[in-house]
Amino acid sequence: MEPVLELTDVTKRFKGFTLDRVSFTLPAGCIMGFIGENGAGKSTTIKLVLGLLHKDAGSVRLFGREDYLTDKRAFEEIGVVLDETGLHDSLTPRDVNAVLSRIYGAWNPDRFFSLCAKLGVPEKKRIKELSGGTKRKLSIAAALAHDPKLLLLDEATSGLDPVVRDELLDLFLEFIQDETHSILLSSHILSDLEKACDYIAFLHQGKLVFAQRKDLLLETYAVFKGGEAELSKIDPARVRGVRRNQFGVEALAERAALPRGTVMDNATIEDIMLFYARGQQQ
Repeated sequence: MEPVLELTDVTKRFKGFTLDRVSFTLPAGCIMGFIGENGAGKSTTIKLVLGLLHKDAGSVRLFGREDYLTDKRAFEEIGVVLDETGLHDSLTPRDVNAVLSRIYGAWNPDRFFSLCAKLGVPEKKRIKELSGGTKRKLSIAAALAHDPKLLLLDEATSGLDPVVRDELLDLFLEFIQDETHSILLSSHILSDLEKACDYIAFLHQGKLVFAQRKDLLLETYAVFKGGEAELSKIDPARVRGVRRNQFGVEALAERAALPRGTVMDNATIEDIMLFYARGQQQ
């Protein structure tokens, strides 16, 4: 099956920041977690995919086509949640249903109101009266209500309590049971991504560090704990980052490179991101 989304050497230059030759592929039927520090370029990348920003170089292919967004039916197959709802503050969810049902041919009012009820979004309150978290839940309900094939979610779970986040992850996992569906999910809540994602793409200072299967990352790396003498026995080429403190040394290293008997912990996605980002630290 053709990938849902392919970025090849995508570049965008701003004053003081460059998104530099970003390349990754999102297969159908998968969730890709998109991670990186604030300002790494995650939101910029999503906006480039949507054509909200003009790229300086590279290519974006959606559903196998570079010209996909020129098709007037394109956004029928894409559901989007950005930092802002994009909906006027004076609207209520009932108004949102009336507006979006005219835009999306596949809009399903029953699905929309069912999701609003499940997520605790009141139908009659104006958007300006909703909390930030409830606005985000409204955006998610709207993104899912027209049965898209691709969800692009920028910090969709931020500001939500753990119970609601868990419900959303279940929704996302249910969504990709259809093997033609995929999700690109940007989030700072890395524990959520570890639960739900098949792939992890990591941006750092505008550059893509890796885009790999989550299970492979977790199998490959471990967090070494010990002293300098023990660290010196590990091939430096297979160490991704070191953190030193008054108690000793921690390092993210390839599990296979650690000598037998080494004290280690399983690496989390957060460990991998932090050690890669910090690199060698004294």
